[in-house]
Amino acid sequence: MSKAFTTENAEQEEDELEEADVLPPSTKNYMTPAGFKVLQDELHHLLRVERPKMTEIVGWAAGNGDRSENGDYIYGKKRLREIDRRLRYLTKRLENAEVVDPKKQQGLDRVFFGATVTYVKEDDTELTVKIVGIDEANPSEGKISWLSPVARALMKLRTGDSVEVKTVGGKEMLEVLEIKYPI
Repeated sequence: MSKAFTTENAEQEEDELEEADVLPPSTKNYMTPAGFKVLQDELHHLLRVERPKMTEIVGWAAGNGDRSENGDYIYGKKRLREIDRRLRYLTKRLENAEVVDPKKQQGLDRVFFGATVTYVKEDDTELTVKIVGIDEANPSEGKISWLSPVARALMKLRTGDSVEVKTVGGKEMLEVLEIKYPI
């Protein structure tokens, strides 16, 4: 087996591992309209701007002769693989997305997907989180995935309700203070 085949095979296996779906089987890929637009914009940018630019660079570098030590060519090909992998991922996520507009949510007195929830923990720490899709989650911005333990525990609760949730640090008691949906 040649070294080139081994390297290519290892890269292919790496691609497959990175593309592993983070959603449990038979789970819907819920997204807010804003999250869907972000992924659409990234897909469009990669497809219309990044990839054409990179193919142009790789074409130019390939024309320079020896490709084995041509940094522009090697980097360009690697970057193209990264772009293509991300394009496949985004396409799959957008095809399987189920957009849920929190503005159209029924039962505004309960916690559902898209809600912004303020709750207090046992140690009197008050937190506000927005329950969003898995691709939109960003805890540093207060956006948590609807599949996270905290979000799952908060689902269907009303203001004043309490729930015990299992976290990495152990069991915690949470009390819902406020539920808001975008207007």
